[in-house]
Amino acid sequence: MPAQIQPLKDTQNERDDRNIAIDRVGVKALRFPVEVREKAGGSQRTVAMTALAVDLPEHFKGTHMSRFVEVLNSHGNCLDVREMQKVPEEMLERLEASKAHVEFQFPFFRNKPAPVTGKAGMLDYEVKFEVEASSDGSSDFICTVMVPVATLCPCSKAISEYGAHNQRGLVTFAVRAKKPIWVEDLIDLVESSASCELYSLLKRPDEKYVTERAYDNPVFVEDLVRNIAAKANAQENIVWYKVEAENFESIHNHNAYAMIEKHS
Repeated sequence: MPAQIQPLKDTQNERDDRNIAIDRVGVKALRFPVEVREKAGGSQRTVAMTALAVDLPEHFKGTHMSRFVEVLNSHGNCLDVREMQKVPEEMLERLEASKAHVEFQFPFFRNKPAPVTGKAGMLDYEVKFEVEASSDGSSDFICTVMVPVATLCPCSKAISEYGAHNQRGLVTFAVRAKKPIWVEDLIDLVESSASCELYSLLKRPDEKYVTERAYDNPVFVEDLVRNIAAKANAQENIVWYKVEAENFESIHNHNAYAMIEKHS
């Protein structure tokens, strides 16, 4: 027969007299399985690093950390991203909050054929979903993709008698959209804005192709963010974006960086 649970003191519900509200309090770095839909019609299962938080009124001493985990686990062993909005909505109720915020960051894989031989290989990207809900019924959703790309320096090409220095870069592209937007479409938009996209498997004909493609399409880090911004501006569905590019320079001991943000 299980032992009877005795009532225990609830310190979190005690009053705090400093009269300072907390914007966000909760848990971070909690891994959880998620299922992500693919544009082609399938889905893939992956593991997300999650963060869950609510606001805390000034009169409460603390929040109930265990309730965040309870809400997340109530969705079963695999959380479909289509149900992600339900998580902050349940947090509002369970934690008596006026705002709730959740983040899910996970690796997303694409099977990419090499450009010439067609040899297929898996390439991974980082994706982050941020969902916020408020007690007044309003909500917010931001989708972020982190896409590795190749860039070739236009200045190096212009001044060198042969060759030009190139580097691998990382683009972080966050958007708000009127309607759901596919992760694959955001990745494609970024990759088409660089000197060349990356592949996990390249044979010699493929390596020749990507080297020459990058040489024929030189872009500064400034060009990269402007290319992405111009394509995002042309899409009515995208109402806000923030694009950041960081080039891991091959001839400098520092990185090159640029950012553009479009405000709603």
